[in-house]
Amino acid sequence: MADFNDAIIDEFRSNGGRVQTYGFGDSLLLVHSVGAKSGTRRIHPLMALRDGGDWLIAASAAGQPKHPGWYHNLVASPETVVEVGQDGEVVSVPVRVTDLKGADRDSAWSKFTASGPAFAKYQEKAVDRLIPVLRLTPTS
Repeated sequence: MADFNDAIIDEFRSNGGRVQTYGFGDSLLLVHSVGAKSGTRRIHPLMALRDGGDWLIAASAAGQPKHPGWYHNLVASPETVVEVGQDGEVVSVPVRVTDLKGADRDSAWSKFTASGPAFAKYQEKAVDRLIPVLRLTPTS
């Protein structure tokens, strides 16, 4: 998976935030995190939806039975940076991460399922795991 992510990160940065691989287009962010246990810095290319001035990301892990590691890391260290495509360039934006709960989470999740059928399938596959949705709010 690291090789795939590295290729996506390189394409994102080389093309001003646009990724043609798998038709991602301009729907990705590069989300930075720090391992809660390891302290290792990582970058995750993640699909994001705009919600006003914020972004929403879903910790779907393609429907796997447990949350992805980056989810735990962002909850543990909610002040981070995302890289976004803006006017053909990649810019870094400091953000605060909020793990949405209850009706806020459900409303945000409905935006993902409306964006494509894969997200509803991920939730079905995840069975008892409620897929988290995180709000990334710019801090500057």
